[in-house]
Amino acid sequence: MFDQTMARIAGRFRRVEPRTTARAYLLGLLSRTERKNCWQLAEQAGHDRPGQMQRLLRSARWDADDVRDDVRAYVLDHLGTDDGVLIVDETGFLKKGRNSAGVQRQYTGTAGRIENSQVGVFLAYASSRGRALIDRRLYLSDASWCQDTERRTRSGVPEQAQFATKPALAGQMIAATLDAGIGASWVTGDEAYGQDPGLRALLEDHRIGYVLAVSCSTRVRINQGRTATRSDAVADRLPGSAWHRQSAGTGAKGPRYYDWAWIEIGADGHRHLLIRRNSTSGELAYYLCWSPTRVALSELVRVAGARWCIEECFQAAKGQVGLDHYQVRHWTAWHRHITLAMLALAFLAVLAADATPERPSQPNQPARSTDPIDLTVPEIRHLLGTLLNPTSTSPRRLLYWSTWRRRHQAAARRSHYQRRLASPSTG
Repeated sequence: MFDQTMARIAGRFRRVEPRTTARAYLLGLLSRTERKNCWQLAEQAGHDRPGQMQRLLRSARWDADDVRDDVRAYVLDHLGTDDGVLIVDETGFLKKGRNSAGVQRQYTGTAGRIENSQVGVFLAYASSRGRALIDRRLYLSDASWCQDTERRTRSGVPEQAQFATKPALAGQMIAATLDAGIGASWVTGDEAYGQDPGLRALLEDHRIGYVLAVSCSTRVRINQGRTATRSDAVADRLPGSAWHRQSAGTGAKGPRYYDWAWIEIGADGHRHLLIRRNSTSGELAYYLCWSPTRVALSELVRVAGARWCIEECFQAAKGQVGLDHYQVRHWTAWHRHITLAMLALAFLAVLAADATPERPSQPNQPARSTDPIDLTVPEIRHLLGTLLNPTSTSPRRLLYWSTWRRRHQAAARRSHYQRRLASPSTG
């Protein structure tokens, strides 16, 4: 299956050298290597220098967007079902310095605060068979990047990359996915995307339903569109009979039950305000919903629950295939590493789906069964790390790479010292 997966992207590389290096790069991402940057991946592949891996990301002739298209098609071929949901969200990559493309001090949920970081906006696909990342955009702020020509040139940001808000980037990815003929009935995302009217309008224009989180202060129109009021005011007036306990999907500890209520908004019967209540804490969450046809409450609940799939994708991509392990600054290199990591994650997700036996849905079955759980992405990556990359490194090679790394680290240290001595601080 790995050979078949590589065959899907082989034609994107004009020469055999980068094609062979890309294969070694992917095997390294699937390996048990501690850090999946070019130095570590080159050592894992048996190379004498990291140059081949670095050229693959920086200067080799191939288009990361073409491979992204292959990843998207691969995911839909193997994981696509009628219940598929597109999910938008962002994740941060903490960085030092200011030369990496898109880096700046900005809020990132990865750290839970403002940090020096890059932020990528991602699109995931989730279905009953599995979930994977299928597209990505690197966010560039307007003032510190899009208007700074020197900084853009230094980091290789192309002229066509202009400022776009995160919801606008999400809309670009969704539109590209739908234009590629990939079917999906729903889109979901958190408040950062649900609050954007432009994104909601785009989805309605494409006739794709959405369940998007919004804030409690979002104003909606009830009573056949005659009355405008805040979402939390609607929730306060709901009678007890309006709430229905349903599962938003199965989590690590079983079905995730919440109390749900839905209220028709507007006048066409296709818009709803969906409200989720935690039965323990009483905490409320709000969603704006639209669908081209009338749907049941259970369908809206299912889509709302699917949003957590992208968080699981981020966790698996960073923890298993090194999505955030890169040490590159250039725009092209960032997109190439991220795309290859997305392919590695998709490969693991497809293996997990193919290894899962088909059986009737019985949420309470795990509580009674003594059988092992289905193969997970981390477990499959652990097995592949041994099968595809058997340990055969000699002590001599280990010492060779240790010496090589330490020499380059010493050279970097000398360079830093010389630069500081040439420009002493006056503070």
